[in-house]
Amino acid sequence: MTCEDTPITVFCYRKPHFYILSSLYSENPGISLPVCYARGVRQRLSRTGPVRMVRAAVLLLGLVVSCRAGLAPPTVNISLDEDPEVRWAPLLQVFDVEYLKKSGAEIIDATVPKWVHHAVEPIVMALEKYIPPPYAGELRGMASHFGGSLSDVIILNFAYEISAFCTSIIAQDKNGHVYHGRNLDYPHPVLRNLTVNVVFLKNGEVAYRGTSFAGYVGLWTGQSPNKFTVSGDQRGSEHWWNWWKNVVSAFLFKRSPVSWLVRKTLEEAQDFKDAVMSLSKIPIITGVYYVVGGVRAGEGAVITRDRTGPADIWPLDPVNGGWYRVETNFDHWLPPPKAANKALNATGQEHINMDTLFQVLSLYPVCNGITVYTTMMSAAAPAKYNTAVRPQVIKLHPKCVCTICLYYFCHRHLLTYLF
Repeated sequence: MTCEDTPITVFCYRKPHFYILSSLYSENPGISLPVCYARGVRQRLSRTGPVRMVRAAVLLLGLVVSCRAGLAPPTVNISLDEDPEVRWAPLLQVFDVEYLKKSGAEIIDATVPKWVHHAVEPIVMALEKYIPPPYAGELRGMASHFGGSLSDVIILNFAYEISAFCTSIIAQDKNGHVYHGRNLDYPHPVLRNLTVNVVFLKNGEVAYRGTSFAGYVGLWTGQSPNKFTVSGDQRGSEHWWNWWKNVVSAFLFKRSPVSWLVRKTLEEAQDFKDAVMSLSKIPIITGVYYVVGGVRAGEGAVITRDRTGPADIWPLDPVNGGWYRVETNFDHWLPPPKAANKALNATGQEHINMDTLFQVLSLYPVCNGITVYTTMMSAAAPAKYNTAVRPQVIKLHPKCVCTICLYYFCHRHLLTYLF
């Protein structure tokens, strides 16, 4: 990729050693953002008037510290009253089968080395009989709908369990309303095109909802209306060579994948306390942070999980100043994530709401180059559940002198033109 032939948006934020620039969604060429080629940026700007330069500078400085808002993913309704083998068929109304197969193969290849992939296929098939319902039937149905092998569908679902780098925040305002926001980060750009909001129906009513990826039966993000919200963040550094251990652990030792436990809890837990108990006690295949928000003041907690149980539960404590909790991918007793904490403190409890929390989650580096989507939710206001797929970003070397010049031009001359 070179500066000469790469169309980019010139409004970027600056980092040492490289620049990250927001690229347009290829499937939405009508997005009205100023786009140009890196070559000739300075010449084009020099032919524009001061007003246009001011607009460019203002937009640049507004985006220096934030991600663009993004687009809403499609929504599918999944009826839990249908047989597991057929309930995911509505995905085919939204996604192209061939694209799903190609994307799945790309994710597997990027996550699990080919020799491991081939070696574990017979093991996965032997373990298939240990998969608990309803997931066994759903995975078989996925393979049937998409025309792929069952082993690959199982491998793909466990590939998502390896690396979910995230930020989750729960916050309570002065009136006792609890808000829950999360960024989900994955190093697979194709996931932006696979992100989907899933509404799970029972007897025609919304049982729970979440945000997931097409072909994946688990949930890292979800909401049980008027009960609780939950998100999962990876704990520690899992590597592909531990992947097979997690698969065996899941089936032979009856430990749940972390995303399956989220879904099970959303379906079965009756309230916030019940959800915290379920997410704390049930054995899982690897460490994780479960972040839970409720419907009443004080109902919020970060659960730090080991495989067999809770290592720590960190509740909201608004009476003593703990009106928010931030969880990234580190134990909360370690040095805190400065960017999110600083932004929340600057916002203040009196101004926190769904919009301002979204702004916090849009700040760099809270929102970054591998952020796939941002979800905002509040169990007491289930209709406000909202997910935005973040635009893909690309890295360019600082030899793209025109971009550097543009940055310094705007930075140095904005005040001159404004005042």
